[in-house]
Amino acid sequence: METKNADLSALRINRSPEPPATTSGSRRSLQIVVGAVGAAVLVGALLLARGALRSAVEVRLVPATMVSPGRSTAVLVASGYVVAQRRAAVASKGTGRLVYLGVVEGDRVRTGQVIARLEDADVRAQLAQARANLQLSQADFHNVEQSLARARALRDSGFVSSASVDSAEARYFQVKSGIAVAQAMVEGADVALENTVIRAPFDGTVLTKNADVGEVVAPLAASAFSKSAVVTIADLRSLQVEADVSESNLEGVTVGQPCEIVLDAYPDQRYPGSVAKIVPTADRAKATVQVKVAFRSYDARVLPEMSAKVHFLPGQPREAGADTQPRLTVAANAVVERAGRTVVYTVDRGRATEVPVTVGKRLGTLVTILQGLTPGALVIDSVSEGVRPGGKVTVR
Repeated sequence: METKNADLSALRINRSPEPPATTSGSRRSLQIVVGAVGAAVLVGALLLARGALRSAVEVRLVPATMVSPGRSTAVLVASGYVVAQRRAAVASKGTGRLVYLGVVEGDRVRTGQVIARLEDADVRAQLAQARANLQLSQADFHNVEQSLARARALRDSGFVSSASVDSAEARYFQVKSGIAVAQAMVEGADVALENTVIRAPFDGTVLTKNADVGEVVAPLAASAFSKSAVVTIADLRSLQVEADVSESNLEGVTVGQPCEIVLDAYPDQRYPGSVAKIVPTADRAKATVQVKVAFRSYDARVLPEMSAKVHFLPGQPREAGADTQPRLTVAANAVVERAGRTVVYTVDRGRATEVPVTVGKRLGTLVTILQGLTPGALVIDSVSEGVRPGGKVTVR
């Protein structure tokens, strides 16, 4: 009976599969393995990073530059400017309004060439008046000359006294002196007329134009309403470099010493020169002495007032053009022998790149490069054993 009355509704069949007893343990083991692998990867990455940093070689870059053989042996370098030794600010001796200007900057002029003219109507009028006075005096002279001749003839005949002859002679010499005065007046008017014409004093080139047509030109000092110089000309055949040499280095400079001139405008061009003069006075403010260096040869690109550097060379003056051609050079420490080849190293994206080169003779601490590099290329200086093709480098 008790069996019949039992509650069977709580009885169920569990049809879901039971997890294995070892599942939770396997998960823990898997997490431990993953963590260990991650830690190992992180440690490896750190070690690789440290190794990469340790393997990068610190280097310094130097450029390949154009240098002439003479420059490498220079005993002194000084800065200065190109100056024309024959230069003039051309002005007029008279005052007047400028009515003609026949030159502009850069024009070449010859000695005596008309550069400009001033208004000359008043001067021409004075010249005409002086010439008229001369003609009048000459007419009077013809009259008094005949009167003197008649007076002398009458005196010889006894018709007039000697006093009359003396009076006629005085009148004669007075008129003759007046003719001389009139001639001087004509010459003065001619000079005044010539002063209205402005001519070139020597062969040269016009550097600046200081006045224009319509402006008043004054011979002495210019004001706000007048100009003194019309143009400035210079003889470009007289160009020299005036360089300031320190007093402490002056003993290394002598007259006739060979030099090499480098203009800042054309740094790859070398001009041969020599010391022409050492100015016998010093600048107490700068403690320098001016040295004038003459060009031995130069071209039309050399202009007055250009800045220049003068390399004072040892020895005797050389022939024009000798040892002045620039050559491509690098520091001698940048060139090494690797595997039987002469090479230099450049840097590309943080790695060293080997560049084979052909070298020439040494120039002091430099070596000439005949093939393999271009001017301006940056190469590694003082190549060490740690610098290898493809190796990592850091530039300081």
